[in-house]
Amino acid sequence: MHRPTSFLPGLRGRATAAILAVATLATLGLSGCSTGGDQPVGTPDTPLPTEVPPGTTLVVADQSERLQSVLRLSGELDKLPFKIEFANFVGGPAILEAFRAGAADVGQVGDVPPIHALAAGQDVPIIASYQTNPQALKLAVAPGQSISKLVDLKGKKIAYAEGTAQQAAILKALTKAGLEPGDVELIRLQLAEFPDAVRTGQVDVAPLIEPNVTRFLRTEGASLIPDSETTGIYSGLAYLYARRAVVQDPAKAAATRELVGAFVRAYQWANTHGEEWATRYYVDSQKVSAEDATRIVESLGTYTFPHLDETLVARQQSTIDAIDAVGELPKKIKASDGFDLRFDDAVTEAVTSSGAAFAPATS
Repeated sequence: MHRPTSFLPGLRGRATAAILAVATLATLGLSGCSTGGDQPVGTPDTPLPTEVPPGTTLVVADQSERLQSVLRLSGELDKLPFKIEFANFVGGPAILEAFRAGAADVGQVGDVPPIHALAAGQDVPIIASYQTNPQALKLAVAPGQSISKLVDLKGKKIAYAEGTAQQAAILKALTKAGLEPGDVELIRLQLAEFPDAVRTGQVDVAPLIEPNVTRFLRTEGASLIPDSETTGIYSGLAYLYARRAVVQDPAKAAATRELVGAFVRAYQWANTHGEEWATRYYVDSQKVSAEDATRIVESLGTYTFPHLDETLVARQQSTIDAIDAVGELPKKIKASDGFDLRFDDAVTEAVTSSGAAFAPATS
């Protein structure tokens, strides 16, 4: 299995190595301590319960208080017929560890952490999804580098973070260019280190999203690999997923079904209240500038909510296959083992009632 081994000493290399070692152990090393009951089982046959008993509580793993904020600002949080507790985490591996310990019930993540959960033998099925603009991720090129095509990546230093959507984007970019990880130098960093690393030329290329894209382009000589080259390397998908024990428990399963509906309606509120969402979350809560907040919201585009069906499963399998094809997974896994399609009814109801869409509009 290929493993990138390079670190940048100028960017807290030792600390990065330690953090990534912990993250990798939390994500991949769990397979050795999984029990048979933890193995993925796919979608059960029994219908989801719909009645939430009094006293029911869900613990929701959040990142940067994003889900909590959109639920609260949209008014959906106050409508939930159960108690909800939020726990804030940094990154998918930390949420996965909380699931393993039974310390969280549901979490919102990108499309890659559920893949590592499956690879670790943990049964944490996807129960809802949203889609944002697949062109929101850009491949930034350091000043002084002439890289305009994916084939130009050969021999270059590329910022890399395992267990993230950016990992999948880089691996898909290499595959699209007919390259392998061994044809480039993958530099393991934390995502927060990507902008400075590419701006200062310590890496040649880094996958960035807003507001870091605009900030980076203010650097003299900075450039991006064109969208025409990078189309298809980033899914724009994010997921809600839950521990299997949660969706097997009648009270928690009914509460989780309610949460899925609120998740859809809340992000649809963000669609229709973009300026308020930018100000109250990104500016007031996350302390970014108003200008950067606007860029972030505009770059993500309209949230849409794919059906939980075989089409979405196939999309997730394609990302699994891209990571596996270059030896970045410890074993073969099936995307279908990582979904609970019963929650599609809740998605459908919420999309229909809120005026949201299942898929992006086409011109």
